[in-house]
Amino acid sequence: MSTIGLPMPVLRTPTLDPGDGFTAHDENSLLDQYDRRARDLRISLTDFCNLRCTYCMPAEGVEFMSRDAAMTREEIVRFVRIAVEKFGVDQVRFTGGEPLTRKDINEIISGVAALEPRPNIALTTNAIGLDKRAAKLKAAGLDRINVSLDTVDPETFETMARRPFLHRVLEGIDGAQEAGLDPVKINAVLLPGVNDHQAPDLLQWCLDRGLSLRFIEQMPLDAGHSWDRGEMITAADIFALLEPRFVLTPDSAPRNGAPAEKFLVADRRDPGTVLGTVGIIASVTRPFCADCTRTRLTAEGRVRTCLFSHTEVDLLTAMRRGADDEAIADLWKGAHWKKLAGHGMDTDDFVQPQRPMSAIGG
Repeated sequence: MSTIGLPMPVLRTPTLDPGDGFTAHDENSLLDQYDRRARDLRISLTDFCNLRCTYCMPAEGVEFMSRDAAMTREEIVRFVRIAVEKFGVDQVRFTGGEPLTRKDINEIISGVAALEPRPNIALTTNAIGLDKRAAKLKAAGLDRINVSLDTVDPETFETMARRPFLHRVLEGIDGAQEAGLDPVKINAVLLPGVNDHQAPDLLQWCLDRGLSLRFIEQMPLDAGHSWDRGEMITAADIFALLEPRFVLTPDSAPRNGAPAEKFLVADRRDPGTVLGTVGIIASVTRPFCADCTRTRLTAEGRVRTCLFSHTEVDLLTAMRRGADDEAIADLWKGAHWKKLAGHGMDTDDFVQPQRPMSAIGG
């Protein structure tokens, strides 16, 4: 195990034993009981990250999974192939932790890009080191990229990420654009009294550079379980922060299950000129569970039907024991069939999952 500081226990979500007759339907799709079909696969490549963002990880004492526990390149590509061929998955996003810390990420992407039919391939990253790797990732088959960036103020960045690496993130964003990755989206979480007042400046910074900003409500996925719904910056708060400077008009393009509500952005001094778009992902206060099209695999090859699940189904052990594609597909279908109707954050008995975001994958 790799450790930083005084070690903390690795948080593991209980694995659900599928048992006999776990497969619930014969349709060749990831269908659930609420007639939702997953076509968007999120795969965590690692639980390791080189930042320590306050809303995601503790400052120190993180114990990461062993290398042997994580999926290999060949196993990842096989899982994606099963998802593409058996379920019609057409969107694949690699996440972490920080996926760029996987030395074999180029080979993983090229293996997925070689599949028929070829899925669209995306990456969510903190962009550290991306400036030196973006061109090769693009050549391997990466189509688009999301970069986590909560502020462009160096002091605020260091406060939130606990690392003085803002310049490296900005270099990575420049490298992504120079490599021709399109779109380059920016993901930002606003924290009260920390960076919320900087929201208009961050949006302007993105508009000036042709970047698509997405504000994300802070979710109860922090390692310290200190999330407080009453203190979070909500979608309504974000609108109020932007309103004095910008005019936001709902985008008429179909959402198609996307997590972000998109808005056309104009300067309030010139409301007739559209400068770009901004998205707001309001998972807490404006949930979109009814239109969810996602399925997830953790870095250990476990199906996680929702970010807020309390159980997972282990596919990797079955694969390593010699299960064929049909058997793995049946396990996956059965797991997804049991996806809950919603995340339940609007109920009094909501319980935050054990795993923080870094150990799940976004």
